[in-house]
Amino acid sequence: MTFADIITRLTADTQSSLPLFAPELCLVATIVALLLVRLCNLDRRFPGSVVAIIGTIAGLAFAAVQFYNFRDGAGTTAAPMFTGLLLYDPFTVFFRVFLLLFLLFVEYLTLLGGIPDQEDAPDFYVLLLGSTLGMTLMASANHLLMVFLAVEMTSVPSYAMVGFLKGRRDSSEAALKYVVYGAGAAGVMLYGISLLAGLLGTAHLPAMAQALTEFSKLHSGFADPAVRTLALGILMVLVGVAFKLSLFPFHFWCPDAFEGASAEVGGYLSVASKGAAFALLVRFCLALVGHSAGDSELSQLYMNVGVGLGVMAAVTATFGNLAAYGQTNIKRLLAYSTIAHAGIMLMAVSAMMVVLNAPAAAGGTAAARTTAAAACVEGLLYYLAVYFFMNLGTFAIVALIRNQTYSEQIADYAGLVKQSPLLAICMLICVFSLVGIPPFGGFFAKFSVFYSVLDAARFSSTMWIVLIVGLANTVFGLFYYMRILKTMFITPLPEGARPVDVSLASDGGWYVLLVSLPVLALGIFVDPISGVVRDVATWLFRG
Repeated sequence: MTFADIITRLTADTQSSLPLFAPELCLVATIVALLLVRLCNLDRRFPGSVVAIIGTIAGLAFAAVQFYNFRDGAGTTAAPMFTGLLLYDPFTVFFRVFLLLFLLFVEYLTLLGGIPDQEDAPDFYVLLLGSTLGMTLMASANHLLMVFLAVEMTSVPSYAMVGFLKGRRDSSEAALKYVVYGAGAAGVMLYGISLLAGLLGTAHLPAMAQALTEFSKLHSGFADPAVRTLALGILMVLVGVAFKLSLFPFHFWCPDAFEGASAEVGGYLSVASKGAAFALLVRFCLALVGHSAGDSELSQLYMNVGVGLGVMAAVTATFGNLAAYGQTNIKRLLAYSTIAHAGIMLMAVSAMMVVLNAPAAAGGTAAARTTAAAACVEGLLYYLAVYFFMNLGTFAIVALIRNQTYSEQIADYAGLVKQSPLLAICMLICVFSLVGIPPFGGFFAKFSVFYSVLDAARFSSTMWIVLIVGLANTVFGLFYYMRILKTMFITPLPEGARPVDVSLASDGGWYVLLVSLPVLALGIFVDPISGVVRDVATWLFRG
């Protein structure tokens, strides 16, 4: 093939990929527009928040059209983008809609919260959009090179956003810790990627499953050095993903980062970062095992990976809930809550790995295994949809209270129900959902995840322990969540307390109501969103 032929193929591939890449291109164009506004000192005429919101709406519109086309059957074929570095399919488009819609909510929250100020707005929104761009690439990554690139594109702007509160020592300290730990995790992940690519001779995710099948014919048993190296490479990549998910023992950055950052940034990291990382984790796990690997020579290794993820999930959920007990700062408490919920969601991925690698005699046909695995991913996606609103609602309430009391201590929420009944009731809705109390969305989200773990327990007795620990953690979380509500509803309003006036007539009141009501709706009207995530999960296992 001549050089001219290569250029022609690359040009044709790029031209066919650009329309599929439209939502990300909107983010890129918005970032460029924000930089130009900053460079030309036009930020007073064109506020950074307005530019960012317009660009986000445009990207969301493209993503919504793409998702509608898949749901309508007009675009039912997955397509590689940019020579196979990225993948365009319903799973990608679902997370584009998820991330861009969440970005839009966060941008409006920053307007209500006043962070950033007008002078720093273009810089802040460039970081916010740049991080979201990296997250969309994490969801569509189809190559190990893109995996690393997307993770770093997500992480680097996040470091700056955590330290964006100027003149705050705890904010700067949190950002520095986040950078140091993040750099270490990135180095470990990159080394793991190099091991996998070197062993398998490919870094292309769809080709990895086939390469691993060939690998298993030449190498078997953990006594084989090549198998141990493979396991080490998988483990090191999972370390990088675990850091993004703040899983134990890679959680150490999370509490400090959430406490040092503004509530708006904490809410963004708690939901968007988790969603993108779980999308990447599912992609990576499927690249390892293929769509059905019950008869593979490496099935036992993959089964062990699944069980290991389950144990990590149980320990993470337990640690997050127990560590939240002694917290007095609401953001730090919500950081440990985020860690606990990441552990619960990881149980769905663990269950997927276990059922996919169940022996054919125990797990049934390949079709039965993929159906069970799709149900696990369905539970994860439903959990993320509910988590979107209940966690954002909690952080939004924290931001609005902070603006009026200048405090983020739980003790200063005393008697809030008398000052702002709307905020107190919306917090009650979000907290009950975080606990998992019916009929709120969190109950059905946890139920779907635990049901998938129950299904996986047929093939591994360890998953019974994971299930029991997960159920116990629902009770553990009840106590510290109730402490927030006790302070708001029962503790008397102290004399001289700063007034909190957020009513339905204010923009902040409408916002918290807008993000809190879906939490209740997702618990009562389960079928609409359940049908969507079921279609996406089922499509993921086609082929």
